[in-house]
Amino acid sequence: MLRYEYKYIVPKGLLNKLRKSIVPYMDVDKFAKGRKGNDYTVKSIYFDSPAFDFYFEKVEGIKNRKKVRLRAYNLEDPENSVFLEIKRKFNIPILKHRSITKFKHAKEIFSDNRINGYIVNSKQFPELEDNSKRFFYQIFSKKLKPVILIIYEREPYLYKFDDSIRITFDKNLRSIPYPAIDELYLDEKAKSVLQNSFIMEVKFNDTFPAWMTPVIGKFNLRKQAASKYTMCLDSQNIVKKINKPDFFINSKW
Repeated sequence: MLRYEYKYIVPKGLLNKLRKSIVPYMDVDKFAKGRKGNDYTVKSIYFDSPAFDFYFEKVEGIKNRKKVRLRAYNLEDPENSVFLEIKRKFNIPILKHRSITKFKHAKEIFSDNRINGYIVNSKQFPELEDNSKRFFYQIFSKKLKPVILIIYEREPYLYKFDDSIRITFDKNLRSIPYPAIDELYLDEKAKSVLQNSFIMEVKFNDTFPAWMTPVIGKFNLRKQAASKYTMCLDSQNIVKKINKPDFFINSKW
């Protein structure tokens, strides 16, 4: 399903005011409700080619582009579900291909180049097997390697009358360069990005929620590019180091 995502970089001082503005329309997502801060931690290892094609597709404004990542949530556990994702953008709409495995299997999949028996079956994601094949086609055909681990706390809300409308506050953005697959849950010595701001995303299928327009105007927010991937790579100065001959030789699964 095609999705739209409008992003806004918001000063931290507006967080409580924004919460109060959307609460009449939104409920806290069930996966965050009751947790401290009504949020959960998102951890994603992003992959890229030796020439950093995905990074430059974004920086150069290519309309049809993609990101390839391994995503997990909250604290480490071997039985946790982790997600193999390709996120494609076609000018404005978003399309996501997602498959699921267990964290304890993730490193085996990458090191042995085998997905049979490791992909979790789920009615929620009926195309899991095809999506896993798409994911590893990208990995192996483009010689992708882990480039950066991106971490943040997500405070998610769903519209009370249509749960396809979702607003998230992504806080405390931070990153770790050159992670191994088994370091997916690493958080020590992560470098902060956007220390005085957070990213608000408004996600919807068809029409931008009309009630959100005056909220955007009230706080003088501006829709803009807010790629966590490019922000974190830039903060770690990674792309300027790619000419070093040992960069991908020493990259680890």
